[in-house]
Amino acid sequence: MEKAKANSDRAEEKFVEVQIKRQDGPNASYYWETFRVKWRPNLNVIAILQELQIHPVTADGKATTPPAWEAACLEEVCGTCSMLINGRPRQSCTALVDKLEQPIRLEPFSKFPLVRDLITDRSRMFDHLKQVRAWVDVDGTYDLGPGPRYSQTLALTRYKLSECMTCGCCLEACPQYGPQSPFIGPQAINQVRLFNTHPTGALNAPGRLESVMGPGGITDCGDAQNCVKVCPKQIPLTESIAEVSKEVTLYSLKKLFG
Repeated sequence: MEKAKANSDRAEEKFVEVQIKRQDGPNASYYWETFRVKWRPNLNVIAILQELQIHPVTADGKATTPPAWEAACLEEVCGTCSMLINGRPRQSCTALVDKLEQPIRLEPFSKFPLVRDLITDRSRMFDHLKQVRAWVDVDGTYDLGPGPRYSQTLALTRYKLSECMTCGCCLEACPQYGPQSPFIGPQAINQVRLFNTHPTGALNAPGRLESVMGPGGITDCGDAQNCVKVCPKQIPLTESIAEVSKEVTLYSLKKLFG
């Protein structure tokens, strides 16, 4: 009787089917592999990939190499586990299996150079942050005293803007962004707004506005508004683009008329 119950339990086991786009390197041909992972409550995509690291066996029983992927915080803060999940750019740490259509399709981002499998090189994003000087210059060689005060309303606005984790989801969804275009994208423009609204950061506001006035800058935005739809942190990216665009216009007029 116990044997019959065990056989019944195995028959009722649920499995998750996952299709992963594999590519051994930037110049290698891609291929798809299908895996089956035993379902358990609160399973997310990262947990599936961790399971495949331990048991890299395809659905048809063939041993393979573990899929390559990136992760760090596992709580939607670092942004490193970004990938296409069922065609949508998102974080795999917060993608719950029970809320995803199966089979689950995992692909690397298409807007960045591929490293291997689900890993891409997102260095370009950080180059954009350097371009717009996404920091506040402070001389730390001596005590400057307390920092400037600003309103609670501004603090709350800036806090939301500061939640950007450079995950790349907005850039993957943006039709203007990619290797074919110099457009810096909404994440960098959002940082211009963040640091230009800081009392000390505003001292370098003209330089940040200059950085988004040329090719690849604010005028390259096509207003598709895809970015705000896929942002994991629900940052008002289109609002930031509109605000920076207004500031660029005012700054240009001041330069023109002295």
